[in-house]
Amino acid sequence: MTDTADRTAPVTAEDIRDWLADRVAFYLEVSADSIPPDVKFVEMGLDSVYAMTMCGDIEDRFELEVEPTIAWDHPTVAALTAHLHDLLGRR
Repeated sequence: MTDTADRTAPVTAEDIRDWLADRVAFYLEVSADSIPPDVKFVEMGLDSVYAMTMCGDIEDRFELEVEPTIAWDHPTVAALTAHLHDLLGRR
């Protein structure tokens, strides 16, 4: 799903997971394919600056207001995907 996609269309868990993997890969300067869904962000090398940046990116991309601790409260791509999918489903 691209940033120019229709934001009113339903967002699938796969869309969210792929977007998150792309963002984490961008921050870490690696390929998205190398981002494991069940490894903690901190173990991959994502520091607090990138976690805060990701929080802002999530808000911009999905038009959600999220807590700045979201990456620590849901510390893997899989956990954050599930959380975001749940939040988006409530709208």
